[in-house]
Amino acid sequence: MKPVNELINLAGQSAIVTGGAKGIGKGIAYRLAEAGAKVLIADMDQPTAESTAQELTQKGWTAAAIKTDVSDEADVQRMVATCQEQFGSVDILVNNAGIYPPMPVSQMTEADFEKVIHVNLRSAFLTTKHAAEAMKQGGKGGRIINITSVDALHPSMVGLAHYDASKHGLWGFTQNSALELSTHNIWVNAIAPGGIQTPGVESMQAANASSAATDVKKASEMFMAKIPMHRMGEPDEIGMVALFLASQMSSYMTGSQIVVDGGVLLS
Repeated sequence: MKPVNELINLAGQSAIVTGGAKGIGKGIAYRLAEAGAKVLIADMDQPTAESTAQELTQKGWTAAAIKTDVSDEADVQRMVATCQEQFGSVDILVNNAGIYPPMPVSQMTEADFEKVIHVNLRSAFLTTKHAAEAMKQGGKGGRIINITSVDALHPSMVGLAHYDASKHGLWGFTQNSALELSTHNIWVNAIAPGGIQTPGVESMQAANASSAATDVKKASEMFMAKIPMHRMGEPDEIGMVALFLASQMSSYMTGSQIVVDGGVLLS
C-alpha cells in the first residue's frame, strides 16, 4: 500500500479550475496547488483570477490565470490549449463555475433561464468534451470533478428553479460521462455542496437583508435553520473533498456524488 503522503501527491499533474478566482473555486485551487498540481485558474474575473494565482505562486506553488467564458466553446478550447502549452498536460478538470441569481419562475424570462443553463450546464459539456480529449491524448487518464449542489437532490429554497434544473442536469451528465470515459481511465465524480459562505452568497444575503420581506428571503432564512451543524460551510471544506477526488485516495470511484452540506439533507 502507498503511504498517505504519496496518495495525495499531485506533483507532475496539471489542473484546470473554472470559476477559480474566489469562493469554492479558490478553495479548490489552493488545495490542488498545495498538493503539487500546476493549476490554471479560469474565470471571467481576470484581475481576481490573477490575484489568486499570484497568491499561490508566492507560496512556491505553480499557478496561472486565464479569462474564460466557459459557456463559449472557442474560449473553452483556448483554455484547454493554454493548460497544455503552459503546463504540458491536462490531468484534472474541476467544473466549478456557476451562477445562481434567485428569482421566482413567475418573474423569470427565457433569457434568465437560458443564461443559468449555459453557465452551469452547457459549460460542463464543453469543458468535459475538450479536456477529456486532451486527457486521452496524454494517455494517462484523468479526473473530472463537477461541482453540483444539494439542489441536484432536493430544492433548497424558492427562487432557484433554473439553478436546480442546471444542477440536476449536471448530476445526470456526470453519471453518463463517467460511463463513457471510464474506458479511457478518466474518472468523473461530483461534489454537492450545501450552504457555503462565499462572496456570492454573502452578496445575496446582503441583498435579502436590505430588501422587503420576500419569498426568497424567507426561504434563505429557513434553509439556514435546517442545517444540523448550525453553520455555513467554508470553501476549504469543498477544497479538501476535491483534493480527495483528484488524488489516488478515490482510486475506485467514478460516477459518484459526495454530499458536503453540514447535514442539511437530513432535515
